[in-house]
Amino acid sequence: MMDHTVKAFDEDITRLRGLIAEMGGMAEVAVHNAIESEVDKLAVRIIALRAPMAVDLREVIAALKIAGVVERIGDYSKAIAKASRKIEDRKKFGPLTLVPAMGEIAAEMVHDAMTAYAARDAVLAREVIAADEKVDNFYESIFRNLVSHMVENPSTISSAAQLLFVARNLERIGDHATNVAEMVHYAATGAYPVDADH
Repeated sequence: MMDHTVKAFDEDITRLRGLIAEMGGMAEVAVHNAIESEVDKLAVRIIALRAPMAVDLREVIAALKIAGVVERIGDYSKAIAKASRKIEDRKKFGPLTLVPAMGEIAAEMVHDAMTAYAARDAVLAREVIAADEKVDNFYESIFRNLVSHMVENPSTISSAAQLLFVARNLERIGDHATNVAEMVHYAATGAYPVDADH
């Protein structure tokens, strides 16, 4: 009888935790959607009521695009957190030592891109764009190391695949930070950086 009561209690606690986690996820999505909706509404209002010209219109359009890119960066970050929890026997992974350094560069790119946006700083935006090559190089190195590791240690393929997924998402975050920086540069100068693909 006692075991049954303890088991039922554990199940209830587990369900309670699950509901709170689900509620938290729903709240996060609701906040995200509310902010994105507010950005869209304000941008439309500015265009409709203020009829901005040239530099101001570029800034409004950049803000609309940047909002979408920042949301995708958040999605990639969430995916990284989920994948990280699935990596077992972390000490067995030599390539794992490269991932934190790659993550730091990607995070710094996002930070600098948003700082450039706030300050309309075209020079900082170009620095963010230049930093993307470092993230790409990290990804290529991690990819090569992981493929070799999987060949030599087949039992770690599942965790190695998760680690590769993390590295790929960090690379995408770098790409999105670059996209933000390109939009910042355009909003500030009226031209995309020379080395951008536009």
